Amino acid sequence: MSSDQAHRADLQKDPARVSGMFDEVAAGYDRTNTVLSVGNDRLWRKATTRALCPRPGQRILDLAAGTGTSSVAIARTGAEVVAADFSPGMIAEGRRRHANVPGVTFVEADATALPFGDAEFDAVTISFGLRNVQDPDAGLREMLRVTKPGGRLVVCEFSHPTSPAVASLYRLYNDRVLPPVARLVSSNADAYDYLNESIRAWPDQPTLAGRIRAAGWVDVAWRNLTFGVVALHRARRPVEDGGSQPR
Repeated sequence: MSSDQAHRADLQKDPARVSGMFDEVAAGYDRTNTVLSVGNDRLWRKATTRALCPRPGQRILDLAAGTGTSSVAIARTGAEVVAADFSPGMIAEGRRRHANVPGVTFVEADATALPFGDAEFDAVTISFGLRNVQDPDAGLREMLRVTKPGGRLVVCEFSHPTSPAVASLYRLYNDRVLPPVARLVSSNADAYDYLNESIRAWPDQPTLAGRIRAAGWVDVAWRNLTFGVVALHRARRPVEDGGSQPR
């Protein structure tokens, strides 16, 4: 198997291959995302931070944090943020860029087996990462376990446009525009072929909401961003749920 094949993840989402793929794109990851999203990534990040509603002194887990761009934005509110990612390359790049940012700590972590105690965090958020977890339902249960009773979950993820016209344009962009642009601006264009495949296979908004509820979260709701290209899901750990959750 060639090096390129080894770092081209597929929908089996083998953790080593997905991690290796993200290691390769870490240095230019944020720039590439801004180009491919036509700048919408910044709007999605702001919407996620608003939904999270962080406050000074709170402890927040930012999963799939990548290079920590979202974590730094959250930390500006005065919250203590743990930026966690399972890609060593992403974590290394994040530490290099943001080593001196107060309130942000970088940790290598697998979303399905988080290295944290029960009920450690006031809130947990994951942006464009749940789709890459090999077992998203196990990840959602782990997020519940490490969240305090009454604490919040915010999931920002690619979704399904609600308008047929927008859905058609979105497919055209992903199939015809994104691949050549990715080859120009990314160090591993194959990673963005995987991006297309994983978006097409990802459940729609109501289905994901049902899976969040099934993991034990309550008050589950979502709102669409950019006509449903992205959806922002919100939920809460039950207040009366004082015990740890099964792994």
